[in-house]
Amino acid sequence: MKFADLGLSDQLLQSVLDAGYDEPTPIQAQAIPSVLMMRDIIGIAQTGTGKTAGFVLPMIDILAHGRRRALMPRSLILEPTRELAAQVAENFEKYGKNHDLRMALLIGGVQMGDQVKALSDGVDVLIATPGRLMDLFERGKILLTGCELLVIDEADRMLDMGFIPDIETICSKLPTTRQTLLFSATMPPPIKKLADKFLSNPKYIEVARPASANINIAQFKVRVPARAKRDALRQILRNDDVTTAIIFANRKTTVRDLAKSLKQAGFSAGEIHGDMDQLARNAELQRFKDGQINILCASDVAARGLDVKGVSHVINFDTPWHPDDYVHRIGRTGRGGATGQAFTLVSDEDAEAIANVEKLTGMKIPEITLGGGHDAAAAEPSREPVARAGGRKRGKTAEKPPEPAARLPREDAAETAPRTRASEPVETKRPARRSAPAEQRASPTDTAADSGAWNGPIPGFLHVSALVDAN
Repeated sequence: MKFADLGLSDQLLQSVLDAGYDEPTPIQAQAIPSVLMMRDIIGIAQTGTGKTAGFVLPMIDILAHGRRRALMPRSLILEPTRELAAQVAENFEKYGKNHDLRMALLIGGVQMGDQVKALSDGVDVLIATPGRLMDLFERGKILLTGCELLVIDEADRMLDMGFIPDIETICSKLPTTRQTLLFSATMPPPIKKLADKFLSNPKYIEVARPASANINIAQFKVRVPARAKRDALRQILRNDDVTTAIIFANRKTTVRDLAKSLKQAGFSAGEIHGDMDQLARNAELQRFKDGQINILCASDVAARGLDVKGVSHVINFDTPWHPDDYVHRIGRTGRGGATGQAFTLVSDEDAEAIANVEKLTGMKIPEITLGGGHDAAAAEPSREPVARAGGRKRGKTAEKPPEPAARLPREDAAETAPRTRASEPVETKRPARRSAPAEQRASPTDTAADSGAWNGPIPGFLHVSALVDAN
């Protein structure tokens, strides 16, 4: 199937072709025609499946007809974090270049300027985090009565972060005749309840089992003593044909220390975590995208929403405390049909966490050992991972990663509280669940809040950069 078969306009098809795409992903092929037919949608899709374009493309064609009105956005997209909101904005910029559409970002960490005037002039698309939208709505600076189309993206993440009450309030303020699209990686009972209440006869689309890992990602765990993790990490980076890699750690202090030690060892590395202001995080991420550095050390603040083409490897220096974070971490590779590799360094302290990951994903992650100075998979050639994200294999033909087992319940019941050390602040940019200590909880109003101003990507053709309240 081609994009030309989905009913998109010629102008939009040209933008898609200019962006280098010809064939839709499964979620796009199923969602786009239904959205164009004004159906409500429930889309269950794992990260990296192209779901953002699955709603952005038909929205552009739908919004091409109609007019803007002051203070009344014609459509609304709710995202859990400012990073995801900015990523959606990039998609509108890329695909909407041949359309006369205006968009505004309503997110935290930005300065007040001409954006309120832009909202007064009218916008076609408002991309917002729920907390900030509620702030402006309560101040009377936004009217939602003219919203014809609502997108609730990353619904399960919204649940984790405590946004569901805000979303219910927002939905109650919108016209009942609107079209609603809900996308989520999983479908826990509270999300199903939300969908039953606010969606009308939705079409259900599921392109992958919830919480399953992408089959294009070869996954491996490496048993290693905690004190030897850095040596194991350097060995993988030197010997496994790494082109670009993201290394995840659970604590901000670990992220900083890893980036420093890798630089000292001669690697081109950078870092991104919650202690950095937005300007510094954007600059470091741009260096990674531009190829100035090829290794990015990151905390879970970057696990969701990071979309960087060609990431060949994801390495979990620490096994994530929450199993679903594993799926989203490794989803930074193997995107858009490419292949990739994910290594998790597992010490005795990680045994319980990796067991919870395997229970959630329904698969036993193959275990490999690192030989001194040899390739990471040399000890077990039959399990040799795919060489890089582009699909080129070296040496023996790589086996496909094991097929995930049947769908399992959501991980909440199996989850245990992370071990913490008083000397190391915990890095979590989303509220921990019931089992996690209170000091790990983030504010649901703005999970990525920093002291610096927002300096994310500003879509040029939209004439609007960002929106924020008067504070």
